[in-house]
Amino acid sequence: MRARWGRMAFAAVVVACLWWLLPPAENLRVTWWSLLPPALAIFLALWARQVVVSLLLGIWLGTTMLAGDPITGFLRVIDTNVREALADPDHVSILLFSMLLGGMVGVMSRSGGTAGVVRLLEPLATTPRRAQFATWLMGVSIFFDDYSNTLVVGHAMRPVTDRHRVSREKLAFLVDSTAAPVACVAVVSTWVGYQVSVLGDALQAGGSTLNPFSVFLQSLPAAFYPFAALTLTLMVALSRRDMGPMLAAERRAQSGELRSPNAQPLADFDSAGLNPDAETPQRWFNAALPVLAVVVVTLGGLWTTGRASLAESGVTDAGLSLVIGASDPFTVLLWGSFVGLVVAVFLAVAQGLLSLQEAVEAAISGFRSMLIAVVVLILAWSLGRVCIDLGTADWLKEAVGPHLPAALLPAAVFLVAAAVAFSTGTSWGTIAILTPLAIPLVLQAAPGSIELLAATVSAILGGSVFGDHCSPISDTTVMSSMASSCDHVDHVRTQLPYALTAAGIALVVGYLPVGFLGVPAAVALPLVIVGTAVVFRLMSSSVDA
Repeated sequence: MRARWGRMAFAAVVVACLWWLLPPAENLRVTWWSLLPPALAIFLALWARQVVVSLLLGIWLGTTMLAGDPITGFLRVIDTNVREALADPDHVSILLFSMLLGGMVGVMSRSGGTAGVVRLLEPLATTPRRAQFATWLMGVSIFFDDYSNTLVVGHAMRPVTDRHRVSREKLAFLVDSTAAPVACVAVVSTWVGYQVSVLGDALQAGGSTLNPFSVFLQSLPAAFYPFAALTLTLMVALSRRDMGPMLAAERRAQSGELRSPNAQPLADFDSAGLNPDAETPQRWFNAALPVLAVVVVTLGGLWTTGRASLAESGVTDAGLSLVIGASDPFTVLLWGSFVGLVVAVFLAVAQGLLSLQEAVEAAISGFRSMLIAVVVLILAWSLGRVCIDLGTADWLKEAVGPHLPAALLPAAVFLVAAAVAFSTGTSWGTIAILTPLAIPLVLQAAPGSIELLAATVSAILGGSVFGDHCSPISDTTVMSSMASSCDHVDHVRTQLPYALTAAGIALVVGYLPVGFLGVPAAVALPLVIVGTAVVFRLMSSSVDA
């Protein structure tokens, strides 16, 4: 512990002194210097394993670069970046959604519902392999929104995987690496409207009359990274094989240590005093019904808000995918989580399992267990704002974009998107940044090639999700650690080899052949899936060996 804090003290001194070496503040924007804040935060988080302090130091360095001196930069951390991160309505919605779900889980646990679900699933999830497969199956089933997927699956499956000694790192990986990949390729999801809207603007700017939704559909066979990630998670769940740090984590979990000895979980429900009394009946529906309420209200809300949004735009006849894409997911998630909490409290009180006071206390304990995760999310968003102000993403795209031959566009766009998402921690932000640049570029470089256009669209999407999976400052990565009650750095370390493996195969077997050789995406995709399975088998070892 002393060594860890010694590293952080040393890092603070480095940050305070760095400004002496920096050029004037006005020369730092949209240059390679703008990479320093996210690079410092990510490096320190992995090196010293102090996520909160690492993010603060990264933000401080960025605000110092913008302000010109460390004292003003230190004050800008709280009065500008953190405050404006909290002023974003979408960010507030995510925080409230997470807190409300935490409260719901607290009531479910205290009333015996969570224990009842474990007992119900015991005949089905009888082994670690079956518990992991059930987690994967639930992950791909909740395809309509990645945030809902992450929190619902993590909270619901944690007691089941705990019972079968599956490490928290493995649970976080299965949750994280199914959520965004399945949501971004599902035709009916909250991603669709956003992607089609951004793509439509970019096509129009490039002088194209192509239908953006048709281009999106044509890009799905070229979604090499999402499908490679889904294949990899399925192989991991079914094979009882792992590689790298995850292999060590799984072997540790076999001895009963579900987390590493020095783990600092983002949400700790185990020590929150939420275990039911010995005489409390363990009824599975006290957990299943609140979760079902969240899913049903969310789906109904997506339909309702989507139709209302389209009606305001004068569209009266639209398919399901367009309706969901036009919805207001952040508002709907608030509805779902709030109804879920109310249902959990009602069930507990109505059956006499908890008094109203005890139910409220359980909900507050659930809120409290989410505090660290909320802090990390706020700081991650603050660092993302620093990167925007410094022009980190703008420098990355300007450094690469103008110099690309057409054949390299899908592969290069995939790598640039990954770098932007890794640095800023946002996949949707990366899509918004790169689509207006890359689409006109490919329309100009290869005006008649629909295949190259579709592959480039997919590369933006795949690279954004890949970078998000690798980044400690990504909101979905934070939420996966939170829902799985896992140490955040442990989650990033153990997931990274899998994300890199899926990305490497997607690049070598998918994007490069499609761009250079003109291989149809429909041919490359099966090769990517088979290649992912083969490479994983060769690189992995049995957990039980």
